[in-house]
Amino acid sequence: MKDDSTAPADAGCVGGLPSAALGGPVSHAVSRVARLHRITAGRMLKGLGLYPGQEFLMMHLWDTGAVRQSELIKAMDLDPSTVTKMLQRLEQAGHVRRRPDPDDRRAVLVEATDGSCALHDEVRSAWTGLEEHTLAGLGPAERAELTRLLAKVEENLCTEAGDCPAR
Repeated sequence: MKDDSTAPADAGCVGGLPSAALGGPVSHAVSRVARLHRITAGRMLKGLGLYPGQEFLMMHLWDTGAVRQSELIKAMDLDPSTVTKMLQRLEQAGHVRRRPDPDDRRAVLVEATDGSCALHDEVRSAWTGLEEHTLAGLGPAERAELTRLLAKVEENLCTEAGDCPAR
């Protein structure tokens, strides 16, 4: 069979730029890397019984303790219905508990359950594995430089978006 060099390459794995992205090669690369990172993270988390994004909600609860559901929605920067669905699934799995706020019975507090401690360790391990997979072949200095550069990019984007997270 003859190799047809005029056939388009697999766009999902090759760095070729679409013509409309020629003015933004870094933005195109960031988008592709973010997409692949999210897919890889999703595969790792699936083994833990989590959907993508649920780990961020759990990380927030593990670090902050009980919070009002309205505050969690703001912290997650997601649609309230999306957070509610996430909480329903996590509650069914025994990872979170919702209860009325004793200071305001109209509000709902959300907290990680004691049973979610094992999940905490599994999520940490999954993120460590994701980090190693993502940065394979990069030395410590390159990793530090990439982290520094991504922090600058994040600062640029969150300033433009007017939605910079508190550090």
